[in-house]
Amino acid sequence: MYDVAIIGAGVVGTLIARSLAKYELKIIILDKENDVACGATKANSALIHAGYDAPFDSLRGQLNAKGNELYTQLSKELNFSFERIGSLVLGEGSEDYKTLERLYENGIKLNIPGLKLIDREELALMEPGVNVKFQHALYAPTAGITEPWEVAIAACENAMDNGVELRLNYAVNSIKKDNFKYRINDEIETKLVINCAGIYADYIYSLISPNQDRVKLSARRGQYYLLDKSASNIVKHILFTCPTEKGKGTIISPTAHGNIIIGPNSEQVQKDDTSTTFTGLFEVLGKARKMISEVPVELNIANFSGIRAEPSTRDFIIEESNEKRFVNVAGIKSPGLSSAPAIAEYVTDLVLQIYQRESWVVEKNKVFSPLRKARYHFASLSSDKQEHLIKLDPRFAHIICRCETISEAEIVDAIHRNCGAKTINGVKRRVRPGAGRCQGGFCGPKIIDILSRELNIDRTKVEHERGGSYPIMKERKYEKL
Repeated sequence: MYDVAIIGAGVVGTLIARSLAKYELKIIILDKENDVACGATKANSALIHAGYDAPFDSLRGQLNAKGNELYTQLSKELNFSFERIGSLVLGEGSEDYKTLERLYENGIKLNIPGLKLIDREELALMEPGVNVKFQHALYAPTAGITEPWEVAIAACENAMDNGVELRLNYAVNSIKKDNFKYRINDEIETKLVINCAGIYADYIYSLISPNQDRVKLSARRGQYYLLDKSASNIVKHILFTCPTEKGKGTIISPTAHGNIIIGPNSEQVQKDDTSTTFTGLFEVLGKARKMISEVPVELNIANFSGIRAEPSTRDFIIEESNEKRFVNVAGIKSPGLSSAPAIAEYVTDLVLQIYQRESWVVEKNKVFSPLRKARYHFASLSSDKQEHLIKLDPRFAHIICRCETISEAEIVDAIHRNCGAKTINGVKRRVRPGAGRCQGGFCGPKIIDILSRELNIDRTKVEHERGGSYPIMKERKYEKL
């Protein structure tokens, strides 16, 4: 029997697992997808918000402020990309300035460091390309950029290194409770359940609770542009339009790997609708052009959309349910990524309180290691270090992805780690082949060959992403003429 079963392997679920691994607990993570980070974690703005936006007296506000602070140490321990580049919320007229003042005052109450209201002259020095109609801005130096999926992958890998189990392709269809345990799908027994199922957290809770009024979620979709690295000089900071009731507004921002991301809009949709639309993308582009008139849309290399869970409470839902020993972690809308490390600490404290209440003994894991072995970044190394690695493993000399300069050795390493890649997009999320200008047009077939060889499966069984997405449907042999 497990001590804790976590349903959902996004950034919140995996960070909770890693945090709980600091204790002598038998933990399992369950997810219906064939990889971690396949929900909201893989499709969002990839920003670590400074924390001035969510109300100071809300759970979102408190956890965003704390989560932002935790990212510095977390990124060092888990070796993922993170950089504090600062953000600017742009204001056009008197009404916008009132909004900026409100955000500033809210941030001060949350002790957000370095907040500053700036005028047109200072704004022009920081971002010369911003439209001249913007006369004011709120500057937040602690805002940052990261790779959300790699945060989740790194957290899961480290959790597994410390004894946590991961079971993918595992859809939870039933949860039953007796006095002492829960049974998931009539086979997995656990003392405690943590529901981190993202947009489907309401469904998971409905399996155990006949009255789930507390967890009501709707889906909001945001659409994005991703520009080529050659557009990287258009902005230096994260630029926001003023927030509205629908969200924080459209952004233009550098990414952790030198691209430019633009988006999102906000649309209420069905939970599985991750399509992109002409109307939605046109709306995003229009808002971006209000910030910077010269948006090089011709350098767009990808469009995508992400779904976020909109809770009826308008705040994070993080609490033990009335069923006891069942913890809902639901409605983790923006700033969910920014708050995730603090959410993990918050839930860990909650679990420890439950253990104390139930008179269960829990000891600290004396052999817990917070450190995750760094991935190779061959292209960023000096020529001497590159030559050294090639001598150790000649596959470093075989460049698979020309756009991102990714070697075969890096891909093989990503496949064979704990929480390793099993799909083409799984490789892409870990070491970026297919993330560049050609979007896998050159390296895609080679990735299939490597996955086939390393996983010892037929090429026709290599999946692109979710179950059944096979790029090669059938192998054919042709006779020579």
